[in-house]
Amino acid sequence: LFVLGTVSCTLFLAVNGLYSASDDVIELTPTNFNKEVIQSESLWLVEFYAPWCGHCQRLTPEWKKAATALKGVVKVGAVDADKHQSLGGQYGVRGFPTIKIFGANKNKAEDYQGGRTSDAIVDAALSALRSLVKDRLSGRSGGYSSGKQSRESGGGDKKDVIELTDDSFDKNVINSDDVWMVEFYAPWCGHCKNLEPEWAAAATEVKEQTKGKVKLAAVDATVNQMLASRYGIRGFPTIKIFQKGEDPVDYDGGRTRSDIISRALDLFSDNAPPPELLEIISEDVLKSTCDAHQLCIISVLPHILDTGASGRNSYLDVMLKMAEKYKKKMWGWLWTEAGAQSDLESSLGIGGFGYPAMAAVNARKMKFALLKGSFSEQGINEFLRELSVGRGSTAPVAGGAFPKINSVEPWDGKDGELPVEDDIDLSDVDLDDWDKDEL
Repeated sequence: LFVLGTVSCTLFLAVNGLYSASDDVIELTPTNFNKEVIQSESLWLVEFYAPWCGHCQRLTPEWKKAATALKGVVKVGAVDADKHQSLGGQYGVRGFPTIKIFGANKNKAEDYQGGRTSDAIVDAALSALRSLVKDRLSGRSGGYSSGKQSRESGGGDKKDVIELTDDSFDKNVINSDDVWMVEFYAPWCGHCKNLEPEWAAAATEVKEQTKGKVKLAAVDATVNQMLASRYGIRGFPTIKIFQKGEDPVDYDGGRTRSDIISRALDLFSDNAPPPELLEIISEDVLKSTCDAHQLCIISVLPHILDTGASGRNSYLDVMLKMAEKYKKKMWGWLWTEAGAQSDLESSLGIGGFGYPAMAAVNARKMKFALLKGSFSEQGINEFLRELSVGRGSTAPVAGGAFPKINSVEPWDGKDGELPVEDDIDLSDVDLDDWDKDEL
């Protein structure tokens, strides 16, 4: 009966709390803590309490009195750590009441060890405020800069990890065309601390390789409990993948930076449109494509007079299908008409016959491989599959560099036309005499 009575009392007091909206004590919760305290430039005194705790109940009138005295000078808040255990756990609260001072460095709160009277609390607050002002005067920020909460663990530059909150999540993630990998963490979680430098390093590499199209982010799930509840976060770290128009999925891969980067690049290529298939109409088209990709696949198609528009389009369709199939490789894709870039053909060992032809060129090494099979989906697939696993014979590009590229007019999509020949005037020719001479 005693236990039941205690539980009932606890529930009753927890509902009513120790502070109300009419007090100068600001009630803090996981929903508003980050915005009110961590992102604030004000000095904060925060009490972590439990409504059933006798010491907390005795502190309450003194805490209210101090809050009123410090109003407009120092912020005074309170957290029901019995109701919001995650927030108490985040700051190592083991007993009640626990008072923390959030000063210049919001990520390193100091324990308040002073008396429990309003006078002692006000004196401690003013002393902490004096230290904060002196630090600012001397140019020391105390480690506080952006006001964004970061995890206290060493290693890794977190500049490319995007911190998300209950307020910023939907605007940044749900409405984005980009792919997001989001880590839900707790600052006190050992596995999260181990993951942090790997996540930070991966974020920088992924940002560079995907040109920002895949983003790595982090959510402090102990502070942003609306998000944690919304996505059913039960353990830490939990990583979820968000793509526009799809339900989030769990990331269940490895926790090293290489594992994370590999999955991010797969996500990027899965969501990327197939690469463009460009006609080589200038030197810039060739160089910009081949310099930007590990391999550039160059096809030399028959002259338009030999195939007509329908025949050429059928070859281009084959190339487009292969570009889609191998888009994860992020290769460049080019084509030219036979004879339009004869120097390029010669440098790749194609040279004037056997059209259509295809070469895969590594512009960094200036080496190439030639398609030996048929210019068909099956033939090209076998050729590219061999290349993708590092097999197949290669040869150096003649001269060790791309030759001069001719500037040509792009294909207009139409059938070719034979050149118009000059009309021959036969009116002055005596055909009867010509016939006699021939005889």
